[in-house]
Order: sequence, then C-alpha cells, then structure tokens
Amino acid sequence: MLKGKVIAITGASAGIGKSVAIELAKNGVKVVLGARNTLELEKVVNEIKNLGQEAIFQKVDVTKKEDLDKLVNMAVERYGTLDVIINNAGIAKLSRIDQLDTKGWNEMIDINLKGTLYGMAAAIAVFNRQKYGHIINIISTSGLKIVPTQGVYAGTKNAVRTITEAFRQESEGNIRITGISPGYVKTDFAVKSVDTEPLKTAISYTVDQLAISPKAIADAVIFAISQPAKVEIGDIVIRPSAQN
Repeated sequence: MLKGKVIAITGASAGIGKSVAIELAKNGVKVVLGARNTLELEKVVNEIKNLGQEAIFQKVDVTKKEDLDKLVNMAVERYGTLDVIINNAGIAKLSRIDQLDTKGWNEMIDINLKGTLYGMAAAIAVFNRQKYGHIINIISTSGLKIVPTQGVYAGTKNAVRTITEAFRQESEGNIRITGISPGYVKTDFAVKSVDTEPLKTAISYTVDQLAISPKAIADAVIFAISQPAKVEIGDIVIRPSAQN
C-alpha cells in the first residue's frame, strides 16, 4: 500500500523526522524532505539513495508559509502528486512560566503551531484539487499530562491537537488526518529543550533510561498511512510503557 506514494516531511534532518523518512523510503515511498539544516538533510537523502530509493530535499523554515508551499509544489512538480504531508518540525523551550521566556514562547508558537498550520494549508490546497490526501501531525504526550516547565510547550501541542480534531470533522472524509503523540524518544530533542545544566543532566538520564526508538514512531506513521482509503486513524499515543 505504501510503494510509490509521495510523502513530504518537515523537520526531516534528524530525530523522528529522519527515522520516519528512512523507514518510509524502505517501503518504496518517494520522500520529499524539508528542514533548516540542509547539510544534514543531504546526508539523509544520500542514505536513502544508498538504499536504492528516491528522495529529494529542500531548505524549509516552517515559520515561513512560502517555504511550505515550495516543499509541496516541489513534490507535485517532481512526482505529479502528493499523497501525505507529515508536519513533524517542532521545538521545545522548557521553563517555568514565571521565568517569562517570551522569546522561547514565540519560537514555539511560530514553529509548533503556525508551522503545522502552514504545512496543512500548503497540502490542503493540493489535496482539494486531487480530492484525496492525508495529513499527519506529530504532536506530543505533553499536554495529555500537564507538568511544570512544559506549560507553553504543551499549550502549543494541545492547540495542534485541537486543530487536528477540528479538521478531521470538517474534512468529511475527503482528506484523512492523524495526530501522533510521542512520549520520550531516543533523540536529542528533549536535552536541547533546556538551557540549565541540572535539568539537562536529569532529562538526559530520563531519555537514556526510559526512551523508545524513533523507529517506533515511524512504525506508527506507517500504520496510519497503510489503512484502506475509507479508514482513518484519528489519534495515536505512543510512549514508553514505563512513562508516567
């Protein structure tokens, strides 16, 4: 069911995005990759090509709507269609709200929330013309459980969760949409989310002891995409079994 599909992925240069891209490519998907770090993107593309599969990439800053439009248009121009967009790009800037990290708040709102909306908008324009398509939004278990230092980050993720469900109802089945909420995953994402050394050490320990492979998230993506056209997987929460 996956072979020959064309799938665009944001935040594809590392972590979950990279793993999803590689696992999809192994299944014969033509992947169209976007991220800010083109050096790392090129490495991912070369790794996929070494597997004998197809991949192209473009520099994408998801805070710029025109970059998402270019990514989607590149997929259509190269392959004639776009079957799925995976809005994976995201950042976390963890701190107490009373620390007033307004710069971090704005970055999370611009990337996690607006970036997802811009990706959806770019794809929906194509999907409406095609009369089919699938949106996958990578969300987070943050927001399902509210904890200190994650308030604003969780807020952006819960906003995406709400938007995902609203669009599911509005699309009336013509465009499928899936929200996938990972817990702790073995990437450097969580460690990069804090600036203070004690917190970095604590988070690094938690990731080492608890986190699951990013391939687990890729498998969830593949499961959602592989369903028959009339079957929609609306929401997947995937986390370490020991995570609270």
